[in-house]
Amino acid sequence: MEVGILVSCEDLFSNRQWPPFATFVARRTEAGKLQLKQVIPHMQAEQMEYSLAAERRRMRLIHAEIINDLLSSCSCQIVSECLDYQEAVPAERTRVESVELVLPPHANHQVSTFGGQIMAWMENVASISARLHNSLYAFSSSRLCNAHPTLQSIDMFHFRGPSHIGDRLVLKSVVNNAFKKSMEVGVCAEAYQGGEPLRHINTAFMTFEVLDNDRKPCTLPRIRPEPVDGKRRFQEAIARKKIRLDRKYIISCKQSEVPLSVPWDPSNQMYLSYNNVSALKMLAARNNWVLTSEKNKVSLYTLEENQMLCFKVETHVAMAAEWVFLLLSDLRRRKAWDHHYQECEVITDSDEEDTIYRIVTPSVTNRGKVKDFILLASRRRPCDSGDPYLIALRSVTLPAYPPTEDYNRGEVLCAGFSIWEEENSFTKISYYNQATPGVLPYISTDIAGLSSSFYCTFASCSAFLEENKDSLASLPTSTL
Repeated sequence: MEVGILVSCEDLFSNRQWPPFATFVARRTEAGKLQLKQVIPHMQAEQMEYSLAAERRRMRLIHAEIINDLLSSCSCQIVSECLDYQEAVPAERTRVESVELVLPPHANHQVSTFGGQIMAWMENVASISARLHNSLYAFSSSRLCNAHPTLQSIDMFHFRGPSHIGDRLVLKSVVNNAFKKSMEVGVCAEAYQGGEPLRHINTAFMTFEVLDNDRKPCTLPRIRPEPVDGKRRFQEAIARKKIRLDRKYIISCKQSEVPLSVPWDPSNQMYLSYNNVSALKMLAARNNWVLTSEKNKVSLYTLEENQMLCFKVETHVAMAAEWVFLLLSDLRRRKAWDHHYQECEVITDSDEEDTIYRIVTPSVTNRGKVKDFILLASRRRPCDSGDPYLIALRSVTLPAYPPTEDYNRGEVLCAGFSIWEEENSFTKISYYNQATPGVLPYISTDIAGLSSSFYCTFASCSAFLEENKDSLASLPTSTL
């Protein structure tokens, strides 16, 4: 299970407030995994968090795969350079080990050590490693003598098992890598009682900065990694830093910023996919949509907020939601019913859930250039019986497909389909789009009420689905 915790902090002198966010999962018992009762969300905000929790879990599960992919493509040249670097601090000289005894004040009513207490002990031993790295360099170079490490972020705080009153916790830390303005410290916690063997109960990777008197990050010395495991930790730290930077860039990308699309590569795929799907879910959850026009049960809604225009087109078809999902998932088939899709090709078929397409659309003016879009399509089946099928779309940047003079490059910030199963194989299809400058010319006349081409497009969509449902019915169940 996932438990969200919102902690509001306030500086009474500056009135600055900030909201940290933490996620917890249920631990395994000695007998195996714990079977939990299903949570039923009621309020709209609860339903949104319930839905996004599934996406966060998906990211956690494939995080290790992303690290391995980065390591397999990582060159050993950087490690070799650090081994030859004269002023590098040997990693083995930053090793710290301490032992803490778990007493009753450190535990809850179930005699299990508070997670926060373990985190505090781990942060303490990690900060000592960071200070050692700093002091060793200050001693040899007479620099950074008055600066102190400051914890900036924590990655992969993974509780592998519990500890109890009477346990002794062995806490070990070492500086894995030092970057220009930050360093990563790896920490592990092991527990034992009496003559028992050590139990690995926690792992974390903490990022520290060293701030000067003006509160600005100092330049740090390099680390010379230990052989074998040290080199592995050195390279893994580089991979984790790249993932952190990708995640920050993707999450911070706003509509007002240019470009709207973000770079894609295998290392940031899970964050792009998560951001893609979560943006569509949040757009669909808005409750202030305004009905603009309706024709033959095809409805057009708009949403104007914060100088942003969004639109939604909604219709119903008499067929199973899974079949609708399968037919709409392949954007190459959209040419059959959407006249805006002039050409569509698959660029990268990452996996069964994420595909990158290049789409060519006609010009909206007689003398204008045609447009092309590079779109990431992220597909999701329902996680629960009350969830919809989702096909989320957003623009990405690929070095192999830069903008060209023959096409105007368009960008999509958030778009896609939400497909809901209703009674008696009746399905509701909702198409959403944030009207970015690249998209707005195609639908402005519909929104203004000067045209009803949206009706013709989605009437064609309904006809396409009806005509092709028999082709799905003939496929084996495993294919579906």
